[in-house]
Amino acid sequence: MEEISRIFVDTSKQLFQLHGVDAVERVVVRRKLRREQFLAFFAGRAPLVVGLEACAASHHWARELTALGHEVRLIAPQHVKSYVKRNKNDLRDAEGGCEAMSRPTMRFVPVKTVEQQAGLMLLTRRERLVAERTALGNAIRGHAAEFGWTVAKGLDKIALLLTQLAAAADVPDLAKRLFARDGTRFSQLQEEIAELDREVAAWRRNDEVGRRLAQLPGIGELGSMMLPLKTPDPSGFKSGRDFAAWLGLTARDHSTAGKLRLGVITKAGDEPLRAVLVAGAMAVIQQAVRGKGPAWPWLAELLKRKPRKLAAVALANKLARIAWRLMVSGQAFDPQRIALAA
Repeated sequence: MEEISRIFVDTSKQLFQLHGVDAVERVVVRRKLRREQFLAFFAGRAPLVVGLEACAASHHWARELTALGHEVRLIAPQHVKSYVKRNKNDLRDAEGGCEAMSRPTMRFVPVKTVEQQAGLMLLTRRERLVAERTALGNAIRGHAAEFGWTVAKGLDKIALLLTQLAAAADVPDLAKRLFARDGTRFSQLQEEIAELDREVAAWRRNDEVGRRLAQLPGIGELGSMMLPLKTPDPSGFKSGRDFAAWLGLTARDHSTAGKLRLGVITKAGDEPLRAVLVAGAMAVIQQAVRGKGPAWPWLAELLKRKPRKLAAVALANKLARIAWRLMVSGQAFDPQRIALAA
């Protein structure tokens, strides 16, 4: 076999499609392997540059290939898609990925350690339980409204509503039993989420980057854990604005013929991370309106001209840029510096 310059692997549950080229871009490998043959193919070979899509199980395979002495480059699937030709199939996907990994401006995803994967598993489980709690709370409210019972907004009002329903004379016994079961599950979800919150706090205390990010107003424990885990290599972004654009916190650009046309934010990137940053920014704004929190004159001026939610997105953009700088430089947050810069 001729010398391989780089090779890309399109992975799946059982079949792996390989596409490799040599130094002059001639195809030298075009092969399909089964799962049990994959590592054996790379074992004992001279170090190669291997590309993978950053999808399910890719970090596991990247760690295995790195242990064999190969250099692994993970590419986000949306970046590979642009290089896939017509009539999509595994062969075309591998060919497009091999072309994408050769681009000098391509941005790669760093390989996560098993500890980082465990942290992401913690975040994913928390997101799933929070979504289940929200759905169950809405279901309880909806069923209760059918019997004429309503309470004010808030998760803390669900217990009061269930207590009222249990004592209501106009609610059938069958409905009371079903409400009791929903109430038991709702309490379990509350306890499980509280336990996961304690796990998040413990993880942040043991992570140096998370401790520095937690000093930034509006980031909080959840944001200080999500930022280092979900962000690709921070040094891969040229500036804080590029990082904010990756998060989807910059305006959508549809300019042409010299005419600047900017719209709403793109909402690209990681949606849960962006939502946490915007929620944290909203909390900072609420404190600022009450005369508490950081004294940032530029934020007060912004609130005079813009609605709170729009100002929260702008503040989230600024917080994302500062967080990027803290991750890249290794510095601690200086509240005086942000005030002077503004």
